[in-house]
Amino acid sequence: MVALPDNILMSAEEYLIWEPTQEERYEYWDGEVVMMSGGTRNHNRVCLNFFKLLDDALADRTCEVYIVDVKVQVEPGQKYFYPDVVVTSDERDRDPQLVQFPCLIIEVLSPSTEAVDRGKKFAKYRQSSTLQEYVLVQVAQPGVEVFRRNEQGKWVLSEYNSDEILRLESVDVEIAIADLYRQVQFETL
Repeated sequence: MVALPDNILMSAEEYLIWEPTQEERYEYWDGEVVMMSGGTRNHNRVCLNFFKLLDDALADRTCEVYIVDVKVQVEPGQKYFYPDVVVTSDERDRDPQLVQFPCLIIEVLSPSTEAVDRGKKFAKYRQSSTLQEYVLVQVAQPGVEVFRRNEQGKWVLSEYNSDEILRLESVDVEIAIADLYRQVQFETL
């Protein structure tokens, strides 16, 4: 494998042509290309569980659910991110490489990405006029945080534990939190 420089700089147009040809996934932050880190088995399992539950629940609707390898255009020409799971129900979403009009974004947290997912990424995601819910899922222990845009346009936090039912209002789906963690092995303290 060829070693890449720490900072790769290019235009958004160059990124959108170059990135699909790469073996690794790269996000785009204002001209800088950032390689995505690998995940753990638990991270992967939670992503797959969430995707499968949503995909099954939305099978008869016009919503489309994507996992890991589909990027979201957060800011045209400026920011392109790879959420763990993204849902769109907007008929304007026709680009084969990316989602432009998400209604739901899910990030499964890891120690290396949690601060960015909670901070910089969420700040940018909130600028999307179509995004209604942003979900953060813990993998160290069961726990889900859902940020929902209310009628006044403010983001409101709801927290869920392993014995609760998560209601995703953006897609009108209910999921048992325990089902998100099926086959996940938590470390014992």
